[in-house]
Amino acid sequence: MTSRGRTDAAPPGGEKRYRFFQHRACEFFPCHSGVREEEFNCLFCYCPLYALGRRCGGSFVYTPQGIKDCSACTFPHRRENYDAVLAHYGEIMELASRDDG
Repeated sequence: MTSRGRTDAAPPGGEKRYRFFQHRACEFFPCHSGVREEEFNCLFCYCPLYALGRRCGGSFVYTPQGIKDCSACTFPHRRENYDAVLAHYGEIMELASRDDG
């Protein structure tokens, strides 16, 4: 059951539409290669895992300037990774709570 009293059970018909979103009108769609266009998930357009650094689970490199470059990463854009992204939210919340001083 969620905090709003709902379960994560699929509605009649089996779809969970909140888990997948596409913004085909976006001038950058699709912004990463390596995912079939019909499977490209824009839900996590700005990756919530970025702040986890090396623990994000995605494919990235650090530039010589120390900036995390995720341009080759498709992890949050794959339909099947919705649960994997959400599994990291506890870590993200911990980072945010420590930084709020």
